Amino acid sequence: MRGTEPDRAPSRYDATGNSRATSARWAVERLNPPSWLWGSNGVAFGPDGRLYVAQFLAGQISAVDPATGDVEVVVPMDSPVQSPDDLAFGADGSMYIADLVPGRVWRRSPQGTYTLVSGDVDNPNGITCVGDRLFVNEMKPDGRLMELFPDGGEPVVLTQGLALGNAMQLGPDGHLYYPHMMSGANPLLTGQVWRIPPDGGAPEVVADDVHQPVAVRFDQGGVLHVLSRGPEGIVTRVDLHGSGSRTLVTSGVVGLDNAAFDAENRMFVSSYSSGGVTEMHPDGRTREIVPRGLDGPYGVTIDLGGQVYAADHYRLARPDPSPEGGVTTHSLLHFSHGIVADCELLHITSQFGQVQTYDPESGTTRDRAGGLRRPLGITVAPDGTLVVAESDAGRVVAVDENDAVSVLAEGLDRPVDVAFDAEGRCYVSDEGAGAVLRISADGSTTVVVDGLDAPQGLAVLGDELFTVETGLRRLRAVSLRTGETRTDAEDLPVGAPPGVVPRAEPALFANGMPGMARRFAGLAVGADGSLLLSANGEGTVLRLTPSAPL
Repeated sequence: MRGTEPDRAPSRYDATGNSRATSARWAVERLNPPSWLWGSNGVAFGPDGRLYVAQFLAGQISAVDPATGDVEVVVPMDSPVQSPDDLAFGADGSMYIADLVPGRVWRRSPQGTYTLVSGDVDNPNGITCVGDRLFVNEMKPDGRLMELFPDGGEPVVLTQGLALGNAMQLGPDGHLYYPHMMSGANPLLTGQVWRIPPDGGAPEVVADDVHQPVAVRFDQGGVLHVLSRGPEGIVTRVDLHGSGSRTLVTSGVVGLDNAAFDAENRMFVSSYSSGGVTEMHPDGRTREIVPRGLDGPYGVTIDLGGQVYAADHYRLARPDPSPEGGVTTHSLLHFSHGIVADCELLHITSQFGQVQTYDPESGTTRDRAGGLRRPLGITVAPDGTLVVAESDAGRVVAVDENDAVSVLAEGLDRPVDVAFDAEGRCYVSDEGAGAVLRISADGSTTVVVDGLDAPQGLAVLGDELFTVETGLRRLRAVSLRTGETRTDAEDLPVGAPPGVVPRAEPALFANGMPGMARRFAGLAVGADGSLLLSANGEGTVLRLTPSAPL
């Protein structure tokens, strides 16, 4: 990659820092630094004093040295674990892992051997060890909290009716404490922390009116800390077993997920929305241990004012200088995947079925379509209609100004992205077929280029069409006049890191809750003739500027 020394920085994609995108036709630069973690979820200190971080979106677990910030992958992407959301250590040093989407709980021995503890837990999330005992709860409406037995035996259900369980811990009074992430149908009506004896009994509310609780943790002095999943980074400290006082701290760490205290009572927090590991002081001051950054990104776009937006699964982000690792969270707009700018508005897809229009100025959102089967890429037709690649349905659909949905093409394999040329012709990248197709007015399709390896992001610049060939990690160009094709850039940091063999894709939904979204390397065109690429392997947005006549 051309540019300054930071372009050679190591990342989650390549720990050596040697992998660099190459191109004779484009100058390639990062708009933000690469990130080490694909989001950060459950955290726990291991017997070696390192902080272990579960990364749900990556399907891996890394160990972080809190003194140096060094990161080592311990549970890799191609392990038996698919989507770890939380972890805990037993008395013998074994790591227990809540594998959320497939509904499994794993034991990883100190020697690195994996054993399935249970495959019968729905959406296992919060997990904790009490000596040799193992407890887990379920992140779903009417979830259960249960004890599991790694050496065999039927699970024991302690209680049911959890409103999305999550990170829990044994308190100084010998009770298990856990949050209710939701209350009823309204996600804003959260606010409760519960407890129950580990040998069973009646659960009871111990704290109410707590801001959007996502995790409960006790420090070394026995003070309860309740983390908020909101944008402010709120932590509520409750001295339950002392004065009963309550203190609110606002840290600015967007989308807190979990926390762990070391032997010196230092608090380290994770963020599901932007990853990283941050030390949080009692007064809310923070110290970065592992820089935050992009979880993905997925789709990318640029508005008329030159502002770049990245759809980053849990949020709408802007890659630019900020305290958040070169990325600013514009909004916690959950499950943002495809994105396109349209004057002052942004149109966004969620792989979980929605199409929405978002106004960055007012922060308001308008629902445009729902119930679609994994909608991904989105663009705006010349007449203002939204056009969407409905990947799992094998269709390209249109959403008009009245939010009526119609089918433009069907019978495709796995359409991923859509784009229009200057003459108003629509193109679609078909990842499954390894082709880019042109859609005619009657719904028929014509092959523009085939023989591609998993094409995803699609864009038209002048009389050329560009697509990201994610299987071979390269940018392909096609002349719309002659049909001539060429490779414009290679060694792009998209997809899984080199050497990782893709495994079976986890389910999109899990017990009615969002499961695992497919990675999407988006592509967009800037007004200056540049291309923007979602480099989802390393967590950056790349800008490709012409360095030779096109």
